[in-house]
Amino acid sequence: MNAPSLGLYIAASLALIATPGQDMIYVITRSLAQGRLAGVASAFGVVTGILVHTALAALGVGAILLASEALFTVVKLLGAGYLLFIGVRMLLTRASGPGIAAAAGRLTLRSLFAQGVLSNVSNPKIVLFFLAFLPQFVDPASPHPTRDLAFLGVLYALMALPVKCGVGIAAGSLSEKVLRRPSAIAWMNRVGGGVLVALGLRLAATER
Repeated sequence: MNAPSLGLYIAASLALIATPGQDMIYVITRSLAQGRLAGVASAFGVVTGILVHTALAALGVGAILLASEALFTVVKLLGAGYLLFIGVRMLLTRASGPGIAAAAGRLTLRSLFAQGVLSNVSNPKIVLFFLAFLPQFVDPASPHPTRDLAFLGVLYALMALPVKCGVGIAAGSLSEKVLRRPSAIAWMNRVGGGVLVALGLRLAATER
């Protein structure tokens, strides 16, 4: 890939990364609920999911999803169901006093990371996005197209990581001011849960 093409790819990728979407909302939601470390763990999980999609696109699995409507529907519904599950659980979480930091909705860093991975990987639209986006910047005459696709995907993930971590840290900073206020936590759970439920319903209704 020549320098102009790489520069264009970086500019386009940064614009896409900065656009609010399912991943960004997930990171913000978990950061507001549990703080900066939770935001960073969630961001690392989401970016790990991006690497999984990179591998799928490079190996051509995205083409299978594109060709198989049934497989696309199954993956889409699984992803939507997962988002709905998280959202409903947050909506049902009740604040019960000063010990809100130990509320049922609080997750370990490992769980936050795993949920970030699953939230990203279970969205088939991202597979199709990578399948459509990455090949545009690969030279058709390249002797190693799979390697080039992998490079572009890893570069995308490396650019996404500081952006999503920054968003998580910023949102997490706000959470520290309200973690001791049960009413604030209950409000954040309702808003965050409602957003995740809406995302799940949107994903379930998404057409190819």
